Amino acid sequence: MTPGLLREKVIAERSGWIREMLDRINALPLESYEQFTGDLRNVGAAESYLRRALEALLDLGRHILAKGFGLAVPEYKEIAQKLTAQGILNEADGSLLEKMAGYRNRMVHYYQEISGRELYEICTRKQGDLEALLAALLKWLNAHPEKIDRSV
Repeated sequence: MTPGLLREKVIAERSGWIREMLDRINALPLESYEQFTGDLRNVGAAESYLRRALEALLDLGRHILAKGFGLAVPEYKEIAQKLTAQGILNEADGSLLEKMAGYRNRMVHYYQEISGRELYEICTRKQGDLEALLAALLKWLNAHPEKIDRSV
């Protein structure tokens, strides 16, 4: 795979999607666990929004690696490792993204093990991690404008 320019449209779409999913999580009744689980549709919505935000974050990382560095990365966990190896993420952020990739895989393949309590805890205490990783990727992108194709 030959490195090229990152597509600004892809960056904007993935970033916007992540923010939209986080906004939707924040719109859920998260004041208490009882309120959150009082309507089980909230649990299903939270799971969907969280998974979609994680997938968009990982897809953004994959786009950076594929277009910017010519690296094909088929596995989500490997995206985190390669972003760290390329100096895009620091070790701590790379490790966090790798854990998030593992959690996304768990959501897809072991969905029956994910409880409402677990989702509530993530939605109320951990979504800042998603925001921080998005910020880290965007910071790197902003520091490397020469890697971005800004044409429509």
